[in-house]
Amino acid sequence: MVDWYTLEYWLFYLLHSKKTHMNADALQEDITYISEQIKALIAEVQKVVIGQDVLIRNMVIALFARGHIILEWVPWLAKTLSIETLAKTLGVDFSRLQFTPDLLPSDLIWSQMWNQKTHEFMIKKWPVFAHFVLADEINRAPAKVQSALLEAMAERQITIWDQRFVLEEPFVVMATQNPVEQEGTYSLPEAQLDRFLLKTVLTYPTPEEEIEIMRRFSGASPIQNVHEIIPHEDILKMQNAIDLVHVSDAMYGYVRDLVLATRDPKTYWCDRLTPYLQFGWSPRASLALVRAAKVMAVIHGRSFVIPEDVQEIVTDVLRHRLILTFDAIADGVTSEDIIAEIVKTIPTV
Repeated sequence: MVDWYTLEYWLFYLLHSKKTHMNADALQEDITYISEQIKALIAEVQKVVIGQDVLIRNMVIALFARGHIILEWVPWLAKTLSIETLAKTLGVDFSRLQFTPDLLPSDLIWSQMWNQKTHEFMIKKWPVFAHFVLADEINRAPAKVQSALLEAMAERQITIWDQRFVLEEPFVVMATQNPVEQEGTYSLPEAQLDRFLLKTVLTYPTPEEEIEIMRRFSGASPIQNVHEIIPHEDILKMQNAIDLVHVSDAMYGYVRDLVLATRDPKTYWCDRLTPYLQFGWSPRASLALVRAAKVMAVIHGRSFVIPEDVQEIVTDVLRHRLILTFDAIADGVTSEDIIAEIVKTIPTV
């Protein structure tokens, strides 16, 4: 059975010129190829990383949606291993910085060094000047260090005195935080959390995966070599193709309703949520959801977005953007509960 969003997509192109038909066919061919490449990329990472399929998928979505991702749960769940392995399969630069309470912004961005040959100061660029930047345990650094990432994440550039350095694409910040340990940690500002396209909460491996982890990682050489699946120069071309994925007016309306339901719950049949919402989602949430849904559609081999694409990624895109009231905390209501209620309530047609 063909749903309304698929039918609307084809009607859109049937009502346009022959040139548009040709462009649509060419785009579908490109999307089919990109979908196959992404699946091959994920499979290559899974040669090393056991389980954590959602984590791997979301890192790929962050990459091709030109966003950033924050990963949360206890240590030793393959967060760092997944990021490093993905960088190898893409042939991009990877840097890792361990965030600590005594870290300074200059440790992250740049520092001034004396050049004995030229007898003048020179700027030394630090870890943020890489394609993949792993901010490990980002909540252990004070606010001034966390905020040092904001310009890089939002503007993809660094300002040093009177000079601006544009960061080379692709540029993805992948941050991790441990929600269990509270000693020596600092909560991330809402402004910085909103800069992350996705927040992924990891899970423990299954019993079968636990056995496989022990088998693979208890030897002398547990990690398999991975191959470069997508060349660095092809990443930008694939990102540009994904930007062309079709989003219908009905889909824009669906995303709008999901977001506005947190700002005015009564208008969108979500009266029960009113006591739990201090602030709703901003327009950045709408943009993030559309961008992530486009990549999800491509993973499924489609050149147009349907509601299932949005629903599959909505929790990871929006869970960290809600600001809840004390009533929600007291009643044990989480962001995930609110998102599930909204998705269940808002009609797709």
